[in-house]
Amino acid sequence: MGEFSPLHWLLVIAIALLLFGTSKFTAVGKGIGEGIRNFKAAMKEPAEEKAEEKKEKKEEEKKS
Repeated sequence: MGEFSPLHWLLVIAIALLLFGTSKFTAVGKGIGEGIRNFKAAMKEPAEEKAEEKKEKKEEEKKS
């Protein structure tokens, strides 16, 4: 009795669409997507910086 069925979720989504309109949901989806992309890019940066530092150190050692 306390569980939501798929029909209940569809009804909730339909009511939310009627109240807020589709433009709000697309803006929220776009914002979430950009946030995820920025997070992934930030997670890659430290690894890339370390790799570049190692390359620079090797080049300096070769020159010496």
